[in-house]
Amino acid sequence: MSSVMYERMRVNPKFQELVARRGRFAWTLAAIVLIMFYGFVMVVAFAPESLGQPIAEGSRWTIGVVVELFMFIFFWALTAVYVRRANTEFDALSQEVVREAWKENK
Repeated sequence: MSSVMYERMRVNPKFQELVARRGRFAWTLAAIVLIMFYGFVMVVAFAPESLGQPIAEGSRWTIGVVVELFMFIFFWALTAVYVRRANTEFDALSQEVVREAWKENK
């Protein structure tokens, strides 16, 4: 594609909307992951005894193991949410921007 075509895409309002929505969504997910991960690290650093407690009387599972397992599954779920939204909403907007740029080219 030519630089003229790229410029048409950049000035398209739908492209601006795509960049804003995708950026907002990605930063929101990144903030959730960072807060959870570093929050867990802070608990490990400053209150490790709380994570070493069993979840129930006589249980081998500790609170720390359960929390970390939850975080692992939750992060996979967030990844799936991002991929699903990227493959539907964001890809549809991208295709519209490209289609409109091609129409203007003719």
